[in-house]
Parts: sequence; structure tokens; C-alpha cells
Amino acid sequence: MLHGRAEEQAEIDRLLDGARDGRSGALVLRGPAGIGKSALLAYAAEQAAGMRVVRGVGIESEAALPFAALHLLLRTGLDRIHALPDAQATALSGALGLRDAPPDSRFLVGLATLSLLSELAGDGALLCLVDDAQWFDQASMDALVFAARRLDADGVVMVFAARPDFPATGLPERRLDGLDDTSAAALLPADLPPQVRERLIRESDGNPLALIELPAALSPEQRAGRLSPVGAMPVADRVQEAFHAQVAALPEPTRTALLIAAADGSGELATLVAAGASLAGLEAAERSRLIEIRGSTVGFRHPLIRAAAYQSAPVTARLAAHRALADALTSATSVDATDRRAWHLAAAAFGPDEDVARRLEEAAGRARDRGGHAAMAAAYERAAELTADPVRRSARLAAAALAASDAGLMGRAAGLADRATPDLDDPAMTVALTQVRAHREVESGTPLAAGRIILDAVPRVAAHATEQATWLLVEAVRCAWFAGDAPVAEQAVASLQELPALSSRVSTAPPGHLGTSTHALVGQAVGLTRLLSGDIAGGADRVRRVLDSPALVGLGVPGLTFTAGACLPAGRAALCEEIAARVVADCRASGMIGWLAFALQDQGFAQGLLGRYGEATATLDAGLRLATDLGHQHRVTHLTCCLAWVLAHQGDVAGCRDRAEEGVRQADGRGLVVAATIGRWALGRLELSLGNADAALEQLAAVPPGGFGVLCAADEVEAAVRSGRSDRARQPLERYLTWARHVRQPASDAVALRCRALVDQDETHFVDAVRRHEGDGNPYERARTRLAYGEWLRRARRRADARAQLRGALETFDRLGAELWAARARAELRATGDVPAAPRKAGDPLSVLTPQEREVVRLAAGGASNRDIAAQLFLSPRTVGYHLYKAFPKLGITSRSQLATITRAASGE
Repeated sequence: MLHGRAEEQAEIDRLLDGARDGRSGALVLRGPAGIGKSALLAYAAEQAAGMRVVRGVGIESEAALPFAALHLLLRTGLDRIHALPDAQATALSGALGLRDAPPDSRFLVGLATLSLLSELAGDGALLCLVDDAQWFDQASMDALVFAARRLDADGVVMVFAARPDFPATGLPERRLDGLDDTSAAALLPADLPPQVRERLIRESDGNPLALIELPAALSPEQRAGRLSPVGAMPVADRVQEAFHAQVAALPEPTRTALLIAAADGSGELATLVAAGASLAGLEAAERSRLIEIRGSTVGFRHPLIRAAAYQSAPVTARLAAHRALADALTSATSVDATDRRAWHLAAAAFGPDEDVARRLEEAAGRARDRGGHAAMAAAYERAAELTADPVRRSARLAAAALAASDAGLMGRAAGLADRATPDLDDPAMTVALTQVRAHREVESGTPLAAGRIILDAVPRVAAHATEQATWLLVEAVRCAWFAGDAPVAEQAVASLQELPALSSRVSTAPPGHLGTSTHALVGQAVGLTRLLSGDIAGGADRVRRVLDSPALVGLGVPGLTFTAGACLPAGRAALCEEIAARVVADCRASGMIGWLAFALQDQGFAQGLLGRYGEATATLDAGLRLATDLGHQHRVTHLTCCLAWVLAHQGDVAGCRDRAEEGVRQADGRGLVVAATIGRWALGRLELSLGNADAALEQLAAVPPGGFGVLCAADEVEAAVRSGRSDRARQPLERYLTWARHVRQPASDAVALRCRALVDQDETHFVDAVRRHEGDGNPYERARTRLAYGEWLRRARRRADARAQLRGALETFDRLGAELWAARARAELRATGDVPAAPRKAGDPLSVLTPQEREVVRLAAGGASNRDIAAQLFLSPRTVGYHLYKAFPKLGITSRSQLATITRAASGE
């Protein structure tokens, strides 16, 4: 019976009842050792009648073995791997060492884990219990948390028990505190004197394990209340001291058996016996309730017992136990056994040992093959600690840093990189360390700092590796672009022009041996730098010429992502959407999840620029969820501002303001100038749609004039004119006219004419603008122009002419779902004496769906199966089916075959 945990028990009951009804859920139970987390997991297992239950327990010594914990958790269900989509089955089998096929991505393993849990639930329900989650290896925990965040209609419940600092952002949690006095008293022996009971309750701070274990450790005098029952040490230390005393009282063979079991991580009885643990000693430890033996598996009753058994032994005995375990694993042939042997040898080493370091390096290679980047980092780091040669030690630290970065452990990666010797003449190592430090700064610090890190490192790379130096410098320009910093970009371009293979050719000459695609990136970098520096004409012209050339053929995902971003300041939203869509498809197919969030950002924003707001919201929402999972704060901030920009067009005033203000605050604090620009642009457009010209001008005037800010100049012109401050329209007008003249796009040419018409009050420009908009692919800007022209005509008392323009604007705004702009057009029509139709919902039939439902429907309409959709959207097939089940009645359809017609209507076909 549990005491004092009624609320937690009720929460578990609610989750189990939901799973039986087909709903999924997750819960993290946090608290210090002994607080009752394991007891609540046992309660959940007892209440899971009719459900399948899988359990896993984290072991600290296993934390460096990739996917070891996941293997133990799923071992009873591995016969169902064949039911997963091929790519997922291959990835999970490779990760668990079941086949020689390395997974493409740790997130693909997470998706496979989600699918397997859903498969194990079958038509019923599944309870997944994870105890001591803080000791799970990072690869296993990444996969499980990834799955837990995506549970929906699978009938799966996941409950994690972990220490307070366990990272599980985005999962529901309960923090367990000590029991109240009444509940605590119920756990104490009834024969204790009142003063002893009160002292134990107070000193234990309500910790259940302390309340259960400490009374047994009391001497007769303490039980009688004649001596202080406990000391002044923390609760966990008191309990562990009690376990120390229990271990110390055991016979030597039992202590030896416990030490070997504590030093081991597998819990395999055969391995323990082979290493010298006697069966009699293990049986004695079980009789003392210190361990439990189930079949051929040995487990400690509590992690503090394991710690007490290990720490109470002298260091010579601990080293001997690890050597014995390594010897016991000598004849084993499995990958896990080979890796365990390497780690036991490392634990037995007390000085540099190149042979053991080499074995750990080999273990790191095997971890890489299985996608266990965190384990790979740990192995390289320990190998470096056992390495005497400073050059080799730094190389291993560099490898550890790169692996930690790939695992998303940016703080750890940077710490490892800082420990490597910085002045070694090894270009490959310098590039790796530079990428690690820059990546950490881009996603967790500031992109400007990342650009400077790259510039500092390039001189050590350029003389030996021109290709790598070129890519680093292009990346420095990208960092400077996001930071809005012209000097860093200019320094990077100057360094590009000094590279031997690029000297005198970077601007005009045909590409050399670096390849046309690399030179295309260099050309884009030069153009973006000129835009940042205020050379709008030269920058826009340079980027346009690169985008119009065939040099983009052959670019991989990183290069295409850079190109998609460069399309936007070149006025090429349609090309940006096309390239980003290709990158999204490539990333989903290959599992390059880090780049996927970036590509979804560009694709969604381009869809918004093209007036496809429903698609944009769904795309950006998917990117935001993914970036949040990855912990990429820069991307989260940027996507938040992009979503605010789309919401401004859809008339979601509160949603736009909340997201934009939070996004701008985060962006300003991190030096993310492009993100802050998009957030302020969102607020400016929102205020313009509401008719608040002064407020709009305040937001738009705060946008830096160079770089990405040139895209906002047209709105700044209109805000200045409508606020009665035409003098403040001249500079943004000149910027926008110069930019439009050099990007040479029909939409930007038309908007430029609209801006001139507003400033000069010249109808000729309005007429030309409307004509230039024909067929430009930007219905929103066309409607804005017709609205501005209609307003001008009404004020000129030409009501009939005004009505024609205003009706056209209204029809487009209504179709796009731009409700606030439609309201402005209606108000203007009424002022002409017209009676416009009542507001109606957007012509987009998918607007009734949630962003995730919309994505599922879009893919289903294209003929994708539920399994294919699940693989692309990182959901389980059952959840995909659930989303379709909810979407059909919303759309008024009854079959999958009707989806194609609906989606064509949504895209305006």
C-alpha cells in the first residue's frame, strides 16, 4: 500500500484508462533517491490489468553503451520489428546491434521506437515503465523521449522515473516531495518510542526509503531514544550509510559478489559468476534483500545499494573487479560484450594506456555505426584521458567534441573542444573543432560569435585545405547574415578572395577546380554581404545572377539550404519554396533531422510570402515542434517569428502579438537580427491591417535598413504615408526601388510602383502597378495594390472606379483568409455607397483542420499510405489514421479518394 501519493496514483489511473480507450500519454516522475518513484511504477504495473507491460531500468555503468537500455526495454517485443516500415526496421535493428546496418539518424531510431511501441500495443494498450531514467544511455533516452512527445492515438502510456535534473522538456511531469507527517508515520515500526518517531520523521524529510531503512539501522540505544537516532548528513547519504553498514556486516564472499555485480552493468548471472562472484554469495545478498535474482538476471533492489556495494570496497578491489569482468568477457563475440570489455579495461586503468585507448576508439567507431553519438563522445573522451601523446589526445578530444555536437549536446561539445590543444597543425581537426564551437554558438549563443570563431580558425585551414576553408567562410557569411553584421561578412568575403583557388576569380571568372556549385555558394555569400553592407544594387544583382545560373546543380542539403535562404532577399519566394521542398523531402528520406527544421522554416515562410497561409502555418508548426525537440533555440526563435508573420495575415491579432513579441525579445537578446526583423515586420503588417499607421511605422522603422530589412521597406513607405509623415517615406522608398530594379521580379516591380503612387499621389503608377501584378503569382500583394488604388480613387470622389478595385481586393483577401485586410476593403466599399457581401470563411477548405491534420491530409491526397505518412511526419501509423478519422467529417467527406479534390481546391487549382 502506498501512503501519501493519492494524487500521483490518480494521475496514473487516468493515463491507464485513457490508454484502454486508445489515447496515449506520458508522465515523468521526478524526485531524489528514495522518494517513492519506483513504488509508483510498481503501482502502475499492478493497475495495468489487460495491458502489455514493458520495463527498463537505467544502470549508471551502462550509460556509455549506445542503445543498451533501449535493447533491454524492448527485448520482449523485438520479434515485431519486421512489422515496421523498412527504413525504420533497418535503423532500429542497426541501432540495437541486430544487424550490420548503421542507422541514418538517431531520430529515425526514435521514430522506429514510436512505431514499435504502437505495434506492441496492438488493438489493446501498452504500459512502458522506465526507472532510473537518468542512467539510460543518451541514445536510448533520445529515442524514448522522441517517441513520448509524439504519442497520440496509440494506446501507449510511458512513465519515466528520474532524478530532479533529468532532461525531458515537453513531457508532463510531477515532482515528488516528502510525505506528510501522517503518511510518514505509517511507514515507521509501531514499537518505536514517540520521540524517536518524531525525530525520524523530521530528519528523513518525509523520504519513504529513509523511513523504511533507517529504523533497521538503529542501535538498541537509539531505538530506545537514549541516543540521537540519526546524524546531520543529507537524507540520501544517511540511507546510503545504512546500506554501507548492511554491506559491511556481510561475509567477504558476499561482499565480493556484490562488488562484482555493482561493477557490472549487464546483470547477466553467467558473466558475474565467470568474473568470480560465487553463487552462495549472491544467494546470501538476495536473502538480505539487497539484490533480486530473476531467472538469469541479477538486479539491485535500489540504486543506492549498488552505490554502497561499490563505494565501500577499497580501490584495489574495485580495479580487480573490473579486470575480472573484462577477462570474463574475453571470449564473448557480441558487439555489446566487446564494448563492455573495453570499458571495464578502462575502469581498471589508473594511468595512460594506449592499448586500452585504442580499444575505446574502436568502441567509439562501433557507436558511430549504430548512431550512438553520445556514447561515441564518451568513448573518445575516455580514450583521450588514457592517451599520453598530446597530438593524439587532442585528436581524440576533437572527435569526442564532434560526436557530442552530433548528439545535440552542445555544452559538452564545446567543453571537449576547449580541452583540445588549439595550435596543432592539423586542418581536419581544426575544421572539426571550429564546426563544433560555431554550431554551439549558432543554436545556443549568438551567430555573430560563431562567425568570429570561424574567421579565427580559417588561417590554420586555408593553406592546406582550400575546399574546407571555402565552406567555413561561406558559413561565416551565413552567421553574419543572421546577425545582421556587415563587418564579419566583409572579412569573410575578403578571406575568400585571398584563397589560392579562388583568387581573382571569385567575382567574374569561370569556376576552377572547386566546382561550379561551390562557386555558386561563394557568389551568394558575396551578394548577401553587399546587401548587408548597404550596397543594395550590387548585392541584389549578384544574388539574382547566381540564382539564374545552372551552377546550383550538384549542391547537397547544406548548400541547397543556404541557397533557399538567399532566394528570399532576391525576391524569389517561389524558387525558395521549390528548393526548400526538395530539401525537406531529402531530409525526411535520409533522416537529416537537424537540417529538416531549417528547411521547414524556409519552406513555410516562402509559402506565406506566396499567400498560402494554411500551408505555411502547417509547415512552420511542424518545424517549430522539431526545433523544440532538438533544443535549437535559434531555430525556435526564428520559426516563432515566422509563424507570427503568417498569423498577421490571417488576422489572429492575439496570436500574432504574443508570438512576435516573445520572438523579438528572444531574438534581440541573442543578436538574431533576421528573426527580429521578421517579428517586427509581423507586428508592422498587423498594425497596418488594423489601420494603426503610427504603430506600424514605429515597428517598421526599428528594422535595420540593410540585409533582410529591405523586404520590409514597402510597408514602411505605406505606414509613413498613412501616418501623415511622407518625409519619412523617402528613404525606404529609395531602398525598395533600388532593390526591385535589380531583382527584376514582376511582384516587386508592381509593389515598387504602388509605393511610388502612395508617395507621389500619382494615379499613373497605380495603373501600372495593377497591370504589372497580372500573373505575378502573388495574390496578396496584388490585393494590397488594388486596395490602395481603390482608397485613392474613393478619396478622389471616383466611386465607381473605386468599387471595381475594392471588390477585386476584397475577393482576394476573402479567398486568402486575410480577414483584417478584407475588413478594410469592406469598410472602403461601404464608404463608396456599395453594400459588400457579408464576411465569409476563406476559400481554403482545409482551414477547418489543425496544422497536423492538414499535413496528414495533404500527404494522403497524394497517395501516400498511413505508414508512409507516419514516416514523413514522425508519427505512428495509428496516429495518422486517427488524424484522418477526425479530418473526414470536418471536410464533409467519407473516403480517401475524395481528398485529392479537396486539396486541389485548397491550393487554388
